[in-house]
Amino acid sequence: MATIWIQNGRILDPALQIERCADLLIRDGKIAAIGNDLHPDDADSIIDASGMVAAPGLADVHVHFRDPGLTYKEDIATGAAAAARGGFTTVVMMANTKPPIDSAEVIRYVLEEGKKTPIRVLTAACISVGMKGKELVDMEALAKAGAVGFTDDGIPLCEESLVLEAMKRAKALDLPLSFHEEDPLLIESPGVNKGPVSELLGVGGAPASAEYVLTSRDCALALATGARVSIQHISAKESVAIVDLFQRLGADLYAEATPHHFTLTEHAVLSCGTLAKMNPPLRAEADREAIVKGLQSNVISIIATDHAPHAKAEKDQEFSKAPSGIIGLETSLALGITTLVRPGKLSLMELLKKMSYDPLRFYHLDGGTLQEGERADLVLFRPEETWTPDTYASKASNTPFTGMTLYGKVKYTIAQGKIVYCDRET
Repeated sequence: MATIWIQNGRILDPALQIERCADLLIRDGKIAAIGNDLHPDDADSIIDASGMVAAPGLADVHVHFRDPGLTYKEDIATGAAAAARGGFTTVVMMANTKPPIDSAEVIRYVLEEGKKTPIRVLTAACISVGMKGKELVDMEALAKAGAVGFTDDGIPLCEESLVLEAMKRAKALDLPLSFHEEDPLLIESPGVNKGPVSELLGVGGAPASAEYVLTSRDCALALATGARVSIQHISAKESVAIVDLFQRLGADLYAEATPHHFTLTEHAVLSCGTLAKMNPPLRAEADREAIVKGLQSNVISIIATDHAPHAKAEKDQEFSKAPSGIIGLETSLALGITTLVRPGKLSLMELLKKMSYDPLRFYHLDGGTLQEGERADLVLFRPEETWTPDTYASKASNTPFTGMTLYGKVKYTIAQGKIVYCDRET
């Protein structure tokens, strides 16, 4: 394997909370040395990282790669390419493929296709058979096949008894569960917050109560069972407060926030149309501010994109017919820097911890650190460099952030000691 000598970088290790200016040597897929007096005579590649931050490769534990079955939107190869361009070296796929990831056979397919990509592609399995919310999958068999956790993301689970049993089994397996919290009985129309914007559009909308009702239930069940649980793509201020309460009560409870929920409000729907349609929807400024405060207090410890590609023709339909979701892998780090770091809401170290070390620990995965001997997964980026998203490695381009000026440009992504992305302008 190649030996890479990274010179003059600003090294940030969120696992150890260490920041230093030094060289870093990668050899045989591992971090071989960090210091100021490195003079390797076997370097195959030398990267001058002056002005760059060198940090652990990012981890996105909430992506939709649409493979198998919906590969006109995205596939594992193009999803991984988008991830690498965004600085991600590990991703966890959601299970709402076609067929859903509810069998060992589909898990094996996903993992084998993932091995063909330059990054680490892992997958969660369904909680319920066929994502129908009626019968639990064989969680033990799916864990043995390689599932790193369980979720029916995209579809909420309404049967309390099924959720309770899933938590008990996941606890026994020491694997996490992630929940999409939207009670369908409380939603008049999905994709837009119930409020002034939905009124202007003439649709019923999705109220915050649809989220925090199920959030309350599942936080309580997490406390009762001791299961490790994540509330996905949190969007409502009440949900943040509920997670905070149950964490204080002792639940093994986590929450994730997306860049679009901490950056935008429901008013983006008026300017961006279906490109700002997602489930759960963008909400009011008070909700966005609560999410930022939740990130600051560490009530929300995971930043995840919910990367959800759709074909252009699908998003070009009228609002009520267009699918929900946006892509996010290629803009995530920059949105974190632009929205959170530059205004002083989070330090760069805090942002990187929520985008690498914390999500990896939730799934019991290695990485997220730059210690000697650890896997050489890194992202090198210039936090002060501005750029404008206009083209994507993803098959899809459904995002409201096209054309926006962002800070923080990924220059290199290195996965297991190999350069898997290099900015052409570097």
